[in-house]
Amino acid sequence: MPLAELLSIHVHPVKALRGQAPREAVVEPWGLAGDRRWALIDDGGKVVTQRQQPRLALAAAELLPGGGLRLSASGRPSLTVAVPDPAATVSLEIFRDKVEGVLADAAAHAWCSDYLGTDVRLVHMDDPATRRPVDPAYALPGETVSFADGYPLLVTTTASLDALNSAVAQGEHAAEGPLPMNRFRPNLVVSGTDAWAEDGWSRLVVGEVEFRVAKPCGRCVVTTTDQDTAARGREPLHTLGRRRRIGGALLFGQNLVPMSRGTIRIGDPVRVTG
Repeated sequence: MPLAELLSIHVHPVKALRGQAPREAVVEPWGLAGDRRWALIDDGGKVVTQRQQPRLALAAAELLPGGGLRLSASGRPSLTVAVPDPAATVSLEIFRDKVEGVLADAAAHAWCSDYLGTDVRLVHMDDPATRRPVDPAYALPGETVSFADGYPLLVTTTASLDALNSAVAQGEHAAEGPLPMNRFRPNLVVSGTDAWAEDGWSRLVVGEVEFRVAKPCGRCVVTTTDQDTAARGREPLHTLGRRRRIGGALLFGQNLVPMSRGTIRIGDPVRVTG
C-alpha cells in the first residue's frame, strides 16, 4: 500500500452532533483528543444519538481550549459551555455500559432541550482513563473509550466508499447516491488503498502512531441520515445488506485502538504492519 495516506481527520466533541475537521489531532489512549467527550442523555439516563434524534446532525459542537464547547445551530444563538465541576456526577447508560459522567450547567441543558423539543441533559466524561472500558471481548487489559459507540477510533477508506457508491448506483435506490463519507462519521479517512483492503488489517501506523484493529464496524440507521438535512433514506444499509453482510452485521470501516500516543496530520503516510 505504498501511496496510502491520511486524507482527513474528524473530531466530534459531542456525540451525535456535527464535528470538526482539523488538519492535525493528538491521539490519546481512548481516542482523538476531545472526541466524543460529551453526550446528551434523556430523563432515564440513556445516551441520545441520531438513532433517536436525527436532527442532532444539524447542530454543531466546536471544541474550545481547555475542553469546553461552543454549541450552535441555525436560527438560534450559540452557547459556550464550560467543563463542569467533576463533583456533579450522574449515572448514565450507553450501549448497556453503565458509566458515570459529569453534568453540564442548566443553560446547556436548556439549550439542547429547546433545540430537540424534548428534555435532555448534557454530560461530560471527565476521566476517560477510568470511566468506560472497551468491550472485553475485543479489548486488551486497561483499554478505555470515551462516549464513542464502542471503540476509540473509526477508520474508513475512500476506495471502499467508491466501491459502495458504485453498488448503490446499480441498485434500487440509485437516486440516493453517491453518499458522502460523513454518513459514516469516521475519525480517520485513508486514501490510496484498494477497495475493502481494510478487511485484512490488524495493525497500522499513521505517521508515527500505531493502532491495532479491534473489529470491523457494524453499521446502523445513522448511516441513512443525510448529515446536511437530517432526512433519512434507505442507503447505504440496503446495499450493505446485500454486499457486506457478515455474521449478521452490515460492515463498513474498522474500529481502532491506539497502541501509542502522538500527533497525526493530514498527509501522513499510512502503513499496514499486520
